[in-house]
Amino acid sequence: MNFRSLLAVLLLLSVFSHAQEKKQLQIERTSTPPKIDGILDDAVWQTAQEAKGFTQFRPDAGVKDSLENRTIVKMTYDDKAIYVAAYLYDDPSKIMSQLTSRDDFGQSDFFGLILNPNNDAQNDTEFFVFSSGTQADAVGTPSNGEDFGWNAVWDSKVKINDDGWVVEMEIPYRCLRFSNQEVQTWGIQFHRQFRRHRSQYTWNTIDITKGNIGLYHGELTGIKNIEPPTRLAFYPFSTGIINSFDGNTETDLKFGLDVKYGITENFTLDMTLVPDFSQAGFDNLSLNLGPFEQTFSEQRQFFTEGVDLFSKGDLFFSRRVGSRPVGSVSLNDNEVTTDQPNTVKVLNAAKVSGRTKKGLGIGFFNAITEKTFATTRDTITGEYREQVVEPLSNYNILVLDQQFNQNSSISLVNTNVSRNGHFRDANVTALVADITNKKNTYNLYGQAKMSNVNLAEETSTGLSTFFMARKIHGNYRYSFDHSYADTKYDINDLGLIYRNNYNNFGVDFSHQIFEPTKNYISRSWSTYINYTRLADPGAFTGFGFGGNINFQLKEKLHGFGASLNILAGKQYDYFEAREDNRFFVYENRVNGSAYFSSNYNNVFAYDINVGGVLFFEDDRDTKEFWIGIDPRVRISDKFLVIYSFDINKVFKDRGYANNSNDLDDEIVFGQRDQTTIVNQVRGNYNFNPFHSLGLTFRNYWSVVDYENEVYFLQENGQLQNTENTYESLDLDSSNVNFSTWNLDLNYTWQFAPGSFLTALYRNQLFNRDRDATINYSKSVNNLFDQPVLHSFSLRLQYFIDYNNVKGIFKKKDNNANKLSSLSQTNQRHSRFL
Repeated sequence: MNFRSLLAVLLLLSVFSHAQEKKQLQIERTSTPPKIDGILDDAVWQTAQEAKGFTQFRPDAGVKDSLENRTIVKMTYDDKAIYVAAYLYDDPSKIMSQLTSRDDFGQSDFFGLILNPNNDAQNDTEFFVFSSGTQADAVGTPSNGEDFGWNAVWDSKVKINDDGWVVEMEIPYRCLRFSNQEVQTWGIQFHRQFRRHRSQYTWNTIDITKGNIGLYHGELTGIKNIEPPTRLAFYPFSTGIINSFDGNTETDLKFGLDVKYGITENFTLDMTLVPDFSQAGFDNLSLNLGPFEQTFSEQRQFFTEGVDLFSKGDLFFSRRVGSRPVGSVSLNDNEVTTDQPNTVKVLNAAKVSGRTKKGLGIGFFNAITEKTFATTRDTITGEYREQVVEPLSNYNILVLDQQFNQNSSISLVNTNVSRNGHFRDANVTALVADITNKKNTYNLYGQAKMSNVNLAEETSTGLSTFFMARKIHGNYRYSFDHSYADTKYDINDLGLIYRNNYNNFGVDFSHQIFEPTKNYISRSWSTYINYTRLADPGAFTGFGFGGNINFQLKEKLHGFGASLNILAGKQYDYFEAREDNRFFVYENRVNGSAYFSSNYNNVFAYDINVGGVLFFEDDRDTKEFWIGIDPRVRISDKFLVIYSFDINKVFKDRGYANNSNDLDDEIVFGQRDQTTIVNQVRGNYNFNPFHSLGLTFRNYWSVVDYENEVYFLQENGQLQNTENTYESLDLDSSNVNFSTWNLDLNYTWQFAPGSFLTALYRNQLFNRDRDATINYSKSVNNLFDQPVLHSFSLRLQYFIDYNNVKGIFKKKDNNANKLSSLSQTNQRHSRFL
């Protein structure tokens, strides 16, 4: 045999060997679907092929399941759904079954079904059932991870037996996206976790030393002659609201409709018509002394569900839709503002997303917000005047994402904001590449973005790039990255960027173990070096390095770790001064922290984190220390209470205070002490997987006291002590006493699949003044002297599947036909007689 023939044989053997690593499960059609009750006595389960022989991948990779803890899975299908039966053998006294809300894994064993109808290793649909009966579901991709904001309507039941527990599942085809082919092969994987020792098993073996675990799915074969159903679902809802504030009570009754429609077998339209976000949670407000805007996470379900495609390129910050108006109020002489809206009403929103069989993902997002006015009043004439602060506005996103090689993708993203009238418009375009080699060992990631903002006076065009090369396999891993943004790069009409004008370099190196040692389930450490500059004028801004270590104990399952971050030498902050081309110099900043997290499996558990900041700098004695304690008590599998206490103290910090009214050319800094205390309580009582009661409480207090130390910022970035030369520079006006109180009490009842009744009571207090000399107790008393916002809302949402409605009408038509036929028969008999 010559060399070429030998090479060909070896390649074929390699391909054959690799193919054999994928297990296959043959599935058969049933004419009698099983009853989803957790009892496997249906005829179809007696003959269905078994999926068994699970292998552990965490923490001890490669360990086979035992006879006592084995897992056996069976599947079948019909024209309506995929059905799954799993028998999970175990000692029932050791099964952990904490009741939680949907998508909360808590302290519970689980069984997971991962389906990939396109069999492309990159677009998974995941369904989890906990031993408590609670469900979780998500869509997953290698680049964006798992999106548990996605919620589908499907059925499952759990039953605990003497030798383990049983899961039975029905996954309707409306939950899946698949092509209309006569014979189909789907990617499939089963997961099982034993919560008591955090071990997780899969049916098809996973190599966790390499990146994308979707490459290790098995295959589901035998699916024939199924047609994607008409994926049309309606979610009509009604919300009644009562708000009371400072003696005024307002009531409102809202009606709306959410719609999900499968345009094709792989593309879905989601719409919210007359949206209602009245039950979205409060934002966790905090005092912001920095130069950048304060932002909060998204809590509106429409904007959290199914947005994985729109996250490409990091250009979509959904809180921009319906946020604070972009326009400002202009006041004439003797005018004051009487109504300044903080938000804009969303009139409607829609998104279309999906992926073709060849891996092309297409996403389109659109939202429209209403024209919004501010009101002013003339203090002499008493006349009111309205000004447009946000015109009718349109928000758009278009995403094209081509996947290939089962682990790579190239994306084109465009966002556009159009505002009617003489207001700013914006357009941003990004090209994103995420490329991994076929061995799944090395990755290149890059972004190139261009922003255009149309202002009244000009159009501003900016550029940003990012590049990273990294090793993504093995115990030792490393990466190199470079990020750049010029001075005009601005995506903040629909995206989020805190600052531009940077030219930064970074190197990272890390190590982790994949097999337990004598003492640890997991152990990892990482280190980094950052070198930063401005893009224009190309000035050096800083150099830093640091690292962290993390451990989890093998026997007790406690976790702990520490981090250290050092900004070495002089650092040039071009933002604290709040003025272009001015900078503030500080040096040798050291930040250290440590944490301990006890095993949550215990009835009582706790988290502790401590840390501090020191400056090694002449003529500066700034210090910062913090500690957080979070005890939790699992009173029963139904009842969990978590308390959090955090305190942060800053001594002799130096920062921007204000610009002096008398000295317009001077930038004034002050020396200040700050104390922040946060108390939080979270409690959940789950009666069963469908009824839950939750309480969330948060009290935030922060006080800032400026000392009698006033500084001018010099051109070289240093601070000059005024030594109280200027009497007008009394910084008492910059003192802050800031406190908030939020309380949410909610009850949720899922009375039918996808249908919910939610009752929510909340109250809120807010106070901000300059009294920085009083203590926490007095500040709380002052807070309770403020008007209280009381809010109660009751929301009813019902899920309607078009296919079920269509079936009802078909039954009526059939019954009508039968009656008509019977009537004709009777008439014939009458004539015969």
